[in-house]
Amino acid sequence: MTKFFCPGRTELAGNHTDHQKGRAMAAAVDTGVYAEAEPNGTNVISVFSDGFEPLRVDLDKLWPDESEIGTPAALVKGVAATLAESAEALNGFDAYVVSHIPVGRGMSSSAAFSVLIGCIIGEFAEGAFFAPEEIAKAARKAENRWFGKPCGLLDQMTCAMGGAIYIDFLHSKIVHMDCNFESLGLALCLTDTGGSHAAALKEYARIPADMSEVAQTFGVQWLGKVRPSDFEEEWPKHKQDPKWMRARHFFDESLRAASMADALGLKDGRRYMELMNASGRSSETLLRNITAPGVGDELAKGLSTAARMLEGVGAWRVHGGGFAGCVQALMPQDLFEPYKACMDDCFGPGACQRIKIYPKGAGKTI
Repeated sequence: MTKFFCPGRTELAGNHTDHQKGRAMAAAVDTGVYAEAEPNGTNVISVFSDGFEPLRVDLDKLWPDESEIGTPAALVKGVAATLAESAEALNGFDAYVVSHIPVGRGMSSSAAFSVLIGCIIGEFAEGAFFAPEEIAKAARKAENRWFGKPCGLLDQMTCAMGGAIYIDFLHSKIVHMDCNFESLGLALCLTDTGGSHAAALKEYARIPADMSEVAQTFGVQWLGKVRPSDFEEEWPKHKQDPKWMRARHFFDESLRAASMADALGLKDGRRYMELMNASGRSSETLLRNITAPGVGDELAKGLSTAARMLEGVGAWRVHGGGFAGCVQALMPQDLFEPYKACMDDCFGPGACQRIKIYPKGAGKTI
């Protein structure tokens, strides 16, 4: 048996900017997905995972299937189909998977699983070596076309590469960051508020659709290709339009991501927290990815609780796609234990966890 690990990720900056060719920053975390796998001598990938029905994917039948949208089988098929284009042959295997990432809570469980499967496929493929960036792109394509989630590339790239990375998606620029909040006297944590954004997939999908619709009024596909000066000229005419409000968030957030990367590079924790709070406010008021019909108000409750605890001393924001899931917070280390106690009291024991950055990307483990 060959052992594999793929870290989850925490989004640090750039909420919903990656799918529009903007700027973003994220870091791999020490919570992730583990697997043991071995070739099975067949043309079938079999995956056994706690909490899920065993799945079998025939390598001769990798086309998208609408009945599998939102399922792990769709992710396996999509990754395999994409990587098969660059390999002499893919081989079947049996994989036994254990995930420590809560599903549907904004910690990139689907991205980590997809990247993990890509690593296993690459290990047993013939005539091919897949770089982390290639596996990340295959995982993103699987989420978009097979799984039905119109996400960007930030999550998959972070899981595949590890550490903390800043990405300018328009110019395909990746910068590895020195991310050590502990050295700044700060504690980074996530609180699982108990909701699942899986129920809000349509609401999630509406965000990139709205942003792209605004971009198309300028004759391009993504907001990242719109000149900021052109947007500013049109903004006063449309600032009450929810779609344009989301576009406003994109331009502000993309610039903010670059400034947060600069603050982190300068080890300026105070400035970083100011920008992090601005990011959270923008997501709530302009992007509007906190609540959705039928999802519940757990995330909104988590954000309001964080605000009461950290106003004036720390930072808090929605984490990931939104509508449910996690609240990210950053605070002086001596505030973490009382903050954790409050959040655990609201959302259950262990809901709030301190996050540690994981320096390596997905791959084989010893």
